[in-house]
Amino acid sequence: MKVTITILGSGTSQGVPVIACGCEVCKSANPKDKRLRTSVLIEFDGKVVVVDSGPDFRYQMLRENVTRLDAILFTHEHQDHVAGLDDVRAFNYVMNKKIPLYSTTNVQNHLKQEFAYVFSGFNYPGIPEVTLHTISNNVPFEIEGLQIIPIEVMHYKLPVLGFRIGDFTYITDANFIAKEQMDKIFGSKTIVINALRREKHISHFTMDEALHLINDLKPEKAYLTHISHQLGLHDEINKELPESVFCAYDGLKIDIEI
Repeated sequence: MKVTITILGSGTSQGVPVIACGCEVCKSANPKDKRLRTSVLIEFDGKVVVVDSGPDFRYQMLRENVTRLDAILFTHEHQDHVAGLDDVRAFNYVMNKKIPLYSTTNVQNHLKQEFAYVFSGFNYPGIPEVTLHTISNNVPFEIEGLQIIPIEVMHYKLPVLGFRIGDFTYITDANFIAKEQMDKIFGSKTIVINALRREKHISHFTMDEALHLINDLKPEKAYLTHISHQLGLHDEINKELPESVFCAYDGLKIDIEI
């Protein structure tokens, strides 16, 4: 089965350009230096799954001309990954169905607080209609026949889920991966992983840390995502990277076979 992964957003929580910033990255005219909040689109067998619905979710759906949504899969509960959930209303209307949400119980608890009107039981016309599906860090699951292996990584002290689909692994918002979780990644041909900046950060891999991890995992190709303006210009970063490692960018498509 052919699966197409589209990078909907490759930026950090503030996006790039950052509001009121005058640095060369934020002022760059290169479209690859324009980074929306981190998210990916997964297309297979006519089905569409989105990983995370951040603040840019509406625009990302419009930009990629997404006309159906079969599920949203959440990595964790931070606002740059969940804040756009309200916009699933459009898919409720077009598809005349509730949208399944796949997440841990921690994420579900956050969604119930942040979007209380969705889960209050008062079905006001026009509110998002969703169904909750619980996943854990150790149990593989499937969405519309697509097999997914969850990988628990640590975002400082917060557990975050990465996901492996066939030989493709996607990890965002991490600065530590335990050995038993690393074992789930080994053998991946393509890896997308966060690399926030050059300087040490409390909850994200730096570029050097991400490159060391990629060197250990030895995929055929790797892409850096969740990139801040502090890392530098897209084209300049790419010149520094090993031959098989690239900066991800918004709109990048990765085709895999499973």
